[in-house]
Amino acid sequence: MLLHLHPENPQPRNISTIIKVLSKGGIIIYPTDTIYGLGCDIFQHKAIERICRIKNIDPQKAQLSFVCYDLSDLSRYTKSISTPMYRMLKHYLPGPYTFILPASKEVPKILQSKKNTIGLRIPDNLIARTIVKELGRPILSTTLPGSMVEEYTDPEIMHDNFEKLVDVVADGGIGGMVPSTVIDCTGDEPVLVRQGAGVWETNVIM
Repeated sequence: MLLHLHPENPQPRNISTIIKVLSKGGIIIYPTDTIYGLGCDIFQHKAIERICRIKNIDPQKAQLSFVCYDLSDLSRYTKSISTPMYRMLKHYLPGPYTFILPASKEVPKILQSKKNTIGLRIPDNLIARTIVKELGRPILSTTLPGSMVEEYTDPEIMHDNFEKLVDVVADGGIGGMVPSTVIDCTGDEPVLVRQGAGVWETNVIM
């Protein structure tokens, strides 16, 4: 199913359709502030397994992120963080960044990695954040399989390629080609893991 969503005023009816799909264990392709993502409800075990089959990955070894509406989910899904760390996250989010943080016991067991971390994303994209807000919990997110990034910018092409594997492609317009910047925050100092769309300035952290 291909659903068109206005990037600045997502149609409530189409958002509602997406929420129903996610709540029943469905998988979506949806826009972010970087590249389109592959997502599902973090508490839908079978949906997580479906995503991992599509990507041919082990959920406990995969680089999967939690897409949240705002920082209010921090206290539930991550271990307590320092005030300076919170200020840093607040400075950069919403935005094209993924922050690797220590995971709490609230993270579903299927997603608890040996490193016991999660990736936190709050994209600066109204469609993505509206979906998460209406769902009432984060969505699990990862990149689409393969290396043909050019094919992952046009929702109609993505629908043609993945319509048998996913339940909904949320069309929010042409997507980007550069992924998020990844920052590891599990040590004493934040470490740049991958330079992506977000500018990382060490002089403003902490």
